[in-house]
Amino acid sequence: MTARVLLFGGIREIAGADSVELDIPEGGTTENMLDALTRAHPGIGRWRPFLRVAVNREYTAGAAPVSAGDEIAVIPPVSGG
Repeated sequence: MTARVLLFGGIREIAGADSVELDIPEGGTTENMLDALTRAHPGIGRWRPFLRVAVNREYTAGAAPVSAGDEIAVIPPVSGG
């Protein structure tokens, strides 16, 4: 299935886009999506341990299932003052 993934912060800058479309297996998970994202944009790999993923505006823990039509967002750590 094709998943549209919203990107934020430094991840958006590395990918050069606000969102990307990724092919993930039917019945896939957020881990499958992150695998596809890092294959498509290897520079994101160093951020992977720190990324948060939200599916349909709910943060996920571990490998959460994703379905066609889900809103998936990848959020890097945030800092500031």
